[in-house]
Amino acid sequence: MDNQALPYELARAAQQKAVRARRRKNSARPHSGNTSPPLLSPTQRAGREAEERACDYLQARGLIVLGRNLRSKTGELDVVANDHGILAFIEVRHRGTLEYGGAAASVNRHKQRRLVKTANFFLPILVKRYFHGRVPACRFDVISVEPAGLHWIRGAFNE
Repeated sequence: MDNQALPYELARAAQQKAVRARRRKNSARPHSGNTSPPLLSPTQRAGREAEERACDYLQARGLIVLGRNLRSKTGELDVVANDHGILAFIEVRHRGTLEYGGAAASVNRHKQRRLVKTANFFLPILVKRYFHGRVPACRFDVISVEPAGLHWIRGAFNE
């Protein structure tokens, strides 16, 4: 073996050793068989409850919830609903206090851009599935859940 090939051989041997160690580690883990969802933190539980309240509120006002927690690499849409032919992308924000401007104020320009990108990702799928291929009017709403109650801001921002 020449001196130029030695570093490559050492690297290959190290990689193989790491692969073997990873296989041993993974095979040693017992499968618990537990299929229950992971436990949520108190903050996550509060967020989930706020989304539930928001969906109940929207449905009581005649909206049809088409999807919840739609995730892509660009972000997540909390609620997507059909508001009498208008496709509403709804961000649900929860705050326990009114400090720092409240829940609605936390949807800043950066978050708005991320929501628009994520909506653009899901738009073709939603149009095909729920609107027979015709692109409906779209709207971005925010529902803030605060100690004072729930507040729905229709058309909170534009693209």
